[in-house]
Amino acid sequence: MTELLSALEHRLDQPTAKGLAHAVSAAIRDGELAAGDRLPPIRTVAAELALSPTTVSAAWALLARSGAVHADGRRGTTVLEQGGPAGGRYRQALRHESVFTLDLSTGVPDPALLPSLGPVLTSLTSAPKTGSYLDDPVLPALADVLRADWPYAADHLSVVDGAMDAMDLVVRTTLRFGDRVVVEDPGFPPLVDLLESVGAQLVGVPLDAEGLSLAALEEALREPVAAVFLQPRAQNPVGVTMTAARARAIAALLDGTETIVVEDDSAAGLSGETLVSLGRWRPDHTAYIRSFSKSHGPDLRLAALSAPAGLHRAVTARRELGQGWSSRLLQQVLLGLLTSETARAEVAHASSTYAARRAHVVDSLAARGVAVPGTEGINIWVPVLDETAAVVLLASRGIGVAAGAPFRLGPPEVGGHVRVTVGAVTGDLDEVATALADAALAGGRPGRAR
Repeated sequence: MTELLSALEHRLDQPTAKGLAHAVSAAIRDGELAAGDRLPPIRTVAAELALSPTTVSAAWALLARSGAVHADGRRGTTVLEQGGPAGGRYRQALRHESVFTLDLSTGVPDPALLPSLGPVLTSLTSAPKTGSYLDDPVLPALADVLRADWPYAADHLSVVDGAMDAMDLVVRTTLRFGDRVVVEDPGFPPLVDLLESVGAQLVGVPLDAEGLSLAALEEALREPVAAVFLQPRAQNPVGVTMTAARARAIAALLDGTETIVVEDDSAAGLSGETLVSLGRWRPDHTAYIRSFSKSHGPDLRLAALSAPAGLHRAVTARRELGQGWSSRLLQQVLLGLLTSETARAEVAHASSTYAARRAHVVDSLAARGVAVPGTEGINIWVPVLDETAAVVLLASRGIGVAAGAPFRLGPPEVGGHVRVTVGAVTGDLDEVATALADAALAGGRPGRAR
C-alpha cells in the first residue's frame, strides 16, 4: 500500500478530485494498478496525501462514473478491466454476422466516385526532399492551398494522419481525467470511444435543424465544460449542417469561457453548403479539422488541422515523440489532387451524385411516411419502430445497415434509428427505399413511424 500511495503522490499534480482521479488513471495506465486491485481506504489516502476525505471520495466517484473502478461499500473500491465494452461503440456499430449483397453500414465513400490518382502519380518523379527530421511537417505549397480556402484566418496549421488522428492529438494534449466534454447526441462512435478512453465526462447535446440545440447546450454550460466537439457540415449520422445564426449563437454562449471548440469537418469538398466555423468568432479557442477521406480517399489518411498557438505547440510536440510528420509524399499527392482541374471536377461530380442519391431515397421514404432529418451527407438517419427488427429485416434482403444504439449517448429510445450510408447505393434506389420503408415499420404499427 505504501508503494501505491507513493505512486499516486508522484502523479498528483493538483490537490483536487480531478487531480487525484487523474493520478489513479495514470497509475492504471502505467501498470502500477491492475484489474482486481483494491484502492486504499478513503481516510488512508486523505491522510497520506494531505487531502480531505471529501476530495478523495469525489475522486473515487469520478473514477466510478468513468468505468475505471467499482465501489462496493464496505468491501472497498476495486480497479476494473480497462478494455472497454465489447470492443467499443465503433466496432459495435460496424459488427456484422454475415456478408451482404449491399453493405450500407460502413460510412465510407463510393470508391467509383473518388478522383483518379493516375495523372497525379504520373507527375511525381521523386519524393519531396527531407533534409532533417525537424523540417517543416507541412509542405509549404500545400499550406498555401489550404489557407486560401480556410474558414477563418489561422496562423498555425498542421497536416495529420486523418481526422481521428487530429482528434486524438487534441484530446490527449488538452483534456484531463474527469473533464466535462460536450458531444453531439447522436454522434460519431469513434470519438465517444476516444473520449471515454481518457476518462472524460460526456455530456450529450441533441441536434435540431440548425445544429446543436441551444437550450440543451446552455444547460450543459451551467457547469464548466472543457471542450465542445461538433461536426459543422453533414453531421454523421443525422446529416444536419450548422447555420451561421446557430454558430453565432453558440459562440455567444461560450463567450468569456476557456472552452475549446473542436470542429470535425468530414464533408469538405462534398458539401453544397458554405462552411460556418466558430473560428470566425473564437479563433483563439477553436480547433478546426478538415478531412479529405470522403472527398479524395480514405487511404490517403490525411487531414488538416488549425489550432490556437498553445494547443498547436502541444500537438506538434506530441507528434515529435511519435510519427513526427505525415508523409510528405502523400501530402504531394493531395496537393496534386487539390490543384488539378480534372480532380476538382471529379470531386464536384461526386458531390452532386451523392446529393442526388440522398434526395431520391429521402423523398421516396417521405412518400411512404418515413421522415428523415438532415439535409446533406452520404449517410441518413432513418427512424424505425424496432431497431433490431429493422436491422434483421434488411439483412434478410441482403442489405447491411448500422444500428443506431452505438451512436447515441442518452437512454434507449422508443423505437430507434438505423444509419444508412445511402451514398454507397449504386443500384436501384427505389428498391432500397422500399426496403428501408418496410424496415422502418417492422415490429410495430405503421402509424407510429410518422
